[in-house]
Amino acid sequence: MIWIANVLVALVAVLHVYFLVLEMFLWQKPLGLKTFRNSPEKAAETAVLAANQGLYNGFLAAGLAWGLLHGAPAFAFQIKVFFLLCVVVAGVYGAASVSRRILYVQAAPAAIALALLWLA
Repeated sequence: MIWIANVLVALVAVLHVYFLVLEMFLWQKPLGLKTFRNSPEKAAETAVLAANQGLYNGFLAAGLAWGLLHGAPAFAFQIKVFFLLCVVVAGVYGAASVSRRILYVQAAPAAIALALLWLA
């Protein structure tokens, strides 16, 4: 069961690397504009904020990767739980303040990974 939980943790980490790329490098490109439903003008005005947001997503991905790679199972569990909780909180806040879609794209996968991690 732990390997299933770890696969989901890894998928959440990869998802956050994807968010990093979208927000830091593709924000003003067609994929970024479409994904975030922005106009070119709005994207230009918010590019620095998006890049900062992308950096934070990178930190979440790095923390999850750290948890997956750490050699001490008990500490690795704590690392994964902490960063998954951070993802869930960020996703719930984003859903409440920006778009309900964030709840399904960000918070739900992390919550499922967290639940499986606890069950493992």
